[in-house]
Amino acid sequence: MAEEHKKGFQAELVANDLEHCCRKESICGQCQKEACTIGYAKQCIKNFLKEPKKEVPNGKERIPTTDFKVFDEVELEIAIAHILKECKDCKADHTEDCIINVIRNCYETALLGDVHPYEGSALQYLMYLNANFPDKSIRIAEEYKRNA
Repeated sequence: MAEEHKKGFQAELVANDLEHCCRKESICGQCQKEACTIGYAKQCIKNFLKEPKKEVPNGKERIPTTDFKVFDEVELEIAIAHILKECKDCKADHTEDCIINVIRNCYETALLGDVHPYEGSALQYLMYLNANFPDKSIRIAEEYKRNA
């Protein structure tokens, strides 16, 4: 059974970021709900708000990686920085289905086109982004450092 997330996960901040990333029906047409990377993440947060659990059952494998909608890059970069601040730098205790990891995977799928490795350390992840996506990593790192 998944344990309650007790380290102060700011689900409301994440839900707000997801709303900013969502393209809404005025742009997308009909909402695809969980078939959309952002829609799936929104459902994960909605479920978390109902019943706060650290893990999303089969969360990573259910991310719709074939959603090819174009999202606002700036909003996604800001959202990635925010979700990295929510990460508890669990390192060896990192789990792929942690709600924070699943939502970060959704953001990176929308921004970078796929899920990327994460080893339980926000700093290591920022270094990975800088090495592999230098143009996109700048705003993420700047936003991450803000109010740190």
